[in-house]
Amino acid sequence: MAAIAAHPGFRPHRVVVLALDGLLPFELGIPHRIFGRPKDTRGRHLYEVVTCSIRPPGPVGTDADFDIHVAHGPEALATADTVIVPASYELGPVYEDGVLTAELAAALAHVRPGTRLASICTGVYVLAAAGRLDGRPATTHWSDAERLQRLFPQIAVDPDVLFIDDGDVLTSAGVAAGIDLCLHMVRSDHGAVVANEVARRTVVPPHRDGGQAQYIERPVPDPQQASTTTARAWALGRLHQPIQLRDMAAQESMSVRTFTRRFREETGVSPGQWLTQQRVERARHLLESTDLSVDQVAHDAGFGTAQSMRQHLQTALGVTPTAYRRTFRAGEGKAPEVPQGTKTLRT
Repeated sequence: MAAIAAHPGFRPHRVVVLALDGLLPFELGIPHRIFGRPKDTRGRHLYEVVTCSIRPPGPVGTDADFDIHVAHGPEALATADTVIVPASYELGPVYEDGVLTAELAAALAHVRPGTRLASICTGVYVLAAAGRLDGRPATTHWSDAERLQRLFPQIAVDPDVLFIDDGDVLTSAGVAAGIDLCLHMVRSDHGAVVANEVARRTVVPPHRDGGQAQYIERPVPDPQQASTTTARAWALGRLHQPIQLRDMAAQESMSVRTFTRRFREETGVSPGQWLTQQRVERARHLLESTDLSVDQVAHDAGFGTAQSMRQHLQTALGVTPTAYRRTFRAGEGKAPEVPQGTKTLRT
């Protein structure tokens, strides 16, 4: 807190995590791990993470053989810039009938209008029962998607994606997808450089697109089967050059057809989608961290022309390269101009 006091104009973004009975400790810890890391160039934490219960401070049961002590009651929700609801296995009528308990409804009444809301896995049932997802797209763990859709027909449930960003409400699939969602929020708030540093320290992939399939057929390649790892590494080393599918397949000594099938099985996306994602990430990094012209960034990221890069960034991020650079190099302490209502969809 001393750093904050030394700079009275600075206030970290407050993330309040709602701990419900039956919570999964791993998922409860995700927001603290991801949002607890980012700092600005002065060493100040960009986020403040607080955990609260729907009851006065005290124990909250988990799905493990231990309880946790939560130091904040529901009043903490009134202080949130972002509220995150992790998964719980004891949602009762919320999960069974799609209705909030009186206690949970009273707690959620503390949330201020305009607060960003997010859920991890079955936490989506809380947002749905509260009416925050009516007429909007949402996702959850693939095994729960059909039930969620049946219970809440007014929601456009997509069971095939890792997360969906619908502006002020974000939802994700289970477990690791919660990490992807939190990293996505950091990236949206403070840019790829900050998010990538958090990912490096957490030892997780810096970016998995929200539209990537939840269920990847072969996430760990069978040692008896050839994988596409070498081809991906080869492509990453020459993103600035034209890359043909047949050239990637040749790195693994596969036919194009076999390579395409194996690639999708291992990554959840096609080779073309993957290349576009990597080039967008490369462009984001260069726009944030260098003074290269937009034309040079487009060349180095492999888009060829500034117009092509502009179209891809507009599709992926909802902003132009110039606007993206201006947002994330605007100066210390300035809130980023994040586009609202941008959905993370399959590309």
